[in-house]
Amino acid sequence: MTKKFILLQILVLVLACAIGFQAEAARLKDIANIRGVRSNQLVGYGVVVGLNGTGDSSVDFTNQSVGRMLDRLGVKTGEGDSLASQNVAAVIITAELPPFARAGNKMDVTISALGDASSLRGGTLVQSPLRAADQQIYAVAQGQILVGSAAGGVHETVARIPNGAMIERDVGAEFSNRRMFRMTLHNPDFTTVARVAATINRELAGKYASALDAGTIDLVVPPPYEGRGVELLALIESLQVNPDTAARVVVNEKTGTVVIGHGVKISRVAISHGDLTLRVGGVAENREPAGAGAQGASERVMLVEESANVGDIVKAMNAMGISPKDLITVLQSIKAAGALQGDLEIL
Repeated sequence: MTKKFILLQILVLVLACAIGFQAEAARLKDIANIRGVRSNQLVGYGVVVGLNGTGDSSVDFTNQSVGRMLDRLGVKTGEGDSLASQNVAAVIITAELPPFARAGNKMDVTISALGDASSLRGGTLVQSPLRAADQQIYAVAQGQILVGSAAGGVHETVARIPNGAMIERDVGAEFSNRRMFRMTLHNPDFTTVARVAATINRELAGKYASALDAGTIDLVVPPPYEGRGVELLALIESLQVNPDTAARVVVNEKTGTVVIGHGVKISRVAISHGDLTLRVGGVAENREPAGAGAQGASERVMLVEESANVGDIVKAMNAMGISPKDLITVLQSIKAAGALQGDLEIL
C-alpha cells in the first residue's frame, strides 16, 4: 500500500466521520465584514542603493531615476554625465494599508526588482512615496532591505522591509456615531444570511437587522447604542452563527486528494468498475464474471444504503483497495449519471 493511498485513507475516514455532524458555529466576524473596514493596496517606485555590483546593468529609467534623486539632493548632473552603476537598482514597492491606519504608524513593504538586477541583498531603499488607486500619497517607504529564502533556494530579486513605511495620513471614517452599518458575507448564501439577521435581532431584542440579498445585511443602530457604534459592532461580531455550505466534492487529480463537503448525497445508482460492483439502494448479488470460471473468482459486490452520502461511498470503496485514480474516476461517473447530489470540482 503506497504512502499516498494511506494518506488518502486517513483523509477520507476523517471527512466521512465529520460529514455526519452539523457545521460548527462560527463567529460573525469570521464569516462577514463591515462595509468600509478593509485594507487598501499601495504601490510605489523607488531606487535601491548600496548593492555589491548586483544592480541594474544599463537600464535607462534607472539612470534617469538616479539623476532626479541627485537633483533633489542638490547635486547637479549634466546631460552628458554617465550615471550607470551596478550598485543601484530600480524597484517596485507594494504594501497593504490596514483599515483605520493612523499617521505615524508603520507597516511592512515588499520590494521587487524592476530591471535586470541579479540581487537586492545588502541594499537600502531610498525614500519613496506610496500611492493608492486614487493617486494620493498615503505612506513613505525607506530602509534596509532583508532578502529571505524561498523554496528551492534564495530568490534575491524580491525582498521585504519590516516596518519600512511610515503612514502619512489617517484612513477610515468615524464609526461611533453612525446610525446604520452594512455587513457583507464572505460566501453569499441565502440560508446563512437569514440566520445572521435572525441571530442579530434575537440578541438585540428587536428587528434591527434585515437581509437585502444573499450576501448583504443592513443593521440599524438601536436606541441604546446611539453614539456607541464601536460597542455595538464588538457585540455583533462575537455572535455565533451556523453558516450553511453548498454540497460539494473537491477532487485533486494530481495528488489523489478528495475533500467532501457537508450534505453531499448519493441517489439510487449501480456502479461497475473493473471487478467491483457498487449498488446504492439496491440488492447485492454475487455474480460470476465472464471468463472467471477457471479461477473460481467472483465479482466483488458492495451494497450501500440509499441514504448514503459520498463519505460512505468513498469509505466503502477505500476499504476494498480502490486506488485514488480509480476513486476519482468513479466519482466523476456518478456525477455524470446525475446521482451525485452536489457539485463536483476537479482541481
